[in-house]
Amino acid sequence: MSLRAMLAAAMNPQVELNLALILFVPWFSILSWLYWAYPRQPRPPARSLFDAGALLLATLAAGWGMHWSMYNADPSAGAIWKQVLATSVAYGLFLGLMTAAFLLRLRLLRGWRASATAG
Repeated sequence: MSLRAMLAAAMNPQVELNLALILFVPWFSILSWLYWAYPRQPRPPARSLFDAGALLLATLAAGWGMHWSMYNADPSAGAIWKQVLATSVAYGLFLGLMTAAFLLRLRLLRGWRASATAG
């Protein structure tokens, strides 16, 4: 039995299905922390709610995209193609939504700063 066959036989189906997300957890965690922590001020409750919602939406979208990719990848391209596609789609969705949230938050921060200085 080849090494590839042994690894394929040994991998739990749930791990295989979620491998892209498992491998990206450290990187998604770093990006999420940076998004949450900066800029430090202003931090009204609305910002915390917005940030939490953005992070949750980006993570859910990445998970959905990963599963969609695993089920829709062309099986004739080889088993690794599912993982490559799932990783690419999950990463693209996470970064795309976080970028959109960051840009929207910049616009919202202007209003939050104005209300903080006025009050």
